[in-house]
Amino acid sequence: MKQTEHNKQIALAWISAFNEHDLKKLLDLYAEAAIHYSPKLKLKQPETEGWIMGKPALEKWWGKAFEIIPTLHYQLQNLIVNDDQILMEYLRTAAGDPDMMVAEILEIENNLIVKSRVYHG
Repeated sequence: MKQTEHNKQIALAWISAFNEHDLKKLLDLYAEAAIHYSPKLKLKQPETEGWIMGKPALEKWWGKAFEIIPTLHYQLQNLIVNDDQILMEYLRTAAGDPDMMVAEILEIENNLIVKSRVYHG
């Protein structure tokens, strides 16, 4: 399978894992030392400056999100894939929150996500 096709499958698995709130399936897509940036992290945990590192930190962050936002859902709008990077645009919906367009960049090495960055629009 070509790398771009494999990366597309990673992106689709990522969206699926989020929508199923399947933390194990989501974390399986990430390298052990993966880093993640989110403006929500920066807001809720200012000491992180928006960055967290490693699967345990990712598990804690997303596990809490799945727990406190049970209706969280992402609707994929656009997907751009190359050999080492994925750009996803998705509509974030959750009961009680206004819908929000989000762009997320996933950097891929050895078929795992090593870095992800979220941008809200």
